[in-house]
Amino acid sequence: MAQEAVLGITERARSILVSSPNSLDEAIAQAIDEAYETSQGLSQSVEATLAGEVRSAMSGYGQLDDLIANPAIEEIWINAPDQVFIFESSKTRRLDLNLTALDVRQAVERMLRDSGRRLDRSEPFVDATLLNGSRLHVVIPDVTREHWSVNIRKFPTKVYSLEDLVLLGSMSQAMASFLTEQFQLGINILVSGATQAGKTTMLCALLNVGHLSERLVSVEETFEIRTNYVDWVALQARQANLEGVGEITLRRLVKEALRMRPGRLVIGEVRQAEALDLLIALNSGIAGLCTIHANSAFDALEKLKLLPLLAGENIPSLFVSQTVERTIGLVVHCEMDSSGKRRVAQVIQSRGIETWIEVSL
Repeated sequence: MAQEAVLGITERARSILVSSPNSLDEAIAQAIDEAYETSQGLSQSVEATLAGEVRSAMSGYGQLDDLIANPAIEEIWINAPDQVFIFESSKTRRLDLNLTALDVRQAVERMLRDSGRRLDRSEPFVDATLLNGSRLHVVIPDVTREHWSVNIRKFPTKVYSLEDLVLLGSMSQAMASFLTEQFQLGINILVSGATQAGKTTMLCALLNVGHLSERLVSVEETFEIRTNYVDWVALQARQANLEGVGEITLRRLVKEALRMRPGRLVIGEVRQAEALDLLIALNSGIAGLCTIHANSAFDALEKLKLLPLLAGENIPSLFVSQTVERTIGLVVHCEMDSSGKRRVAQVIQSRGIETWIEVSL
């Protein structure tokens, strides 16, 4: 169906909804009748197709609906209305969708409608979770040069197990058995890697081998963790409201989590000063698991020693370094190779203060 016709009928249907108490379907039917004077000139199948496209434009995400629903597409990003890209089958591909700036803005506004997150000149960044669990990140001008920048990171509905990762060639069976043993012993594990290396997938796979009756408390910027734990509390950070109040940081959530009697504490990703609160929690005997961006397993350790220093000037670097060495027992580093295959590239295990060995299985 011609894009111009869909846009025209969509705008008319919106006007009808504003001026009368019609239902969405009634407004769409009336707008189609008006556009074609009478819908009798359209076949039943054409009218149904047109109504579906208009409904999608009004209540869905427009032309992005099919991309978001496609399980083969891992990520969607928009640099400008005419620059839409997807990551599918380990390859990046540019699409020709003929979006307008209004299409992009309306789609984002619908995505944010149920999240409680806001986006305006005073808060030009937003992270949110879509209803299907995908992660949305948006940046608007004048932080970006001209157009809204949109990233939609999708996550598989299936929770992969370590056995699944073995079958996919991400690790050996011996390594999967080793990681299972370490996790069940309550060893604190740091999962590292670059963006799209499979850190969250590995984290969820490790949780899958835990005792599902154990009490789990997870802390994230936006909800991404998926697990079958029965006794699980998932916490998510929150931005400030229009008045600039009401913000809930990861640091606050980690502190609150400690009051919730966790058997295991999980931080989806440690990025800043919340690393200090994580280390304090792990040093109190709570088993922990988190991810971190790093180029190698050893780089991940060094980064975890630096991040807590962001919490304030009075944080002794020696205390932080020794706490990392005493609390972290295992680092699992994930990589995505040039073919797009994700694998466990490096695993190091603590054998005492500043003594680490590489595990090759």
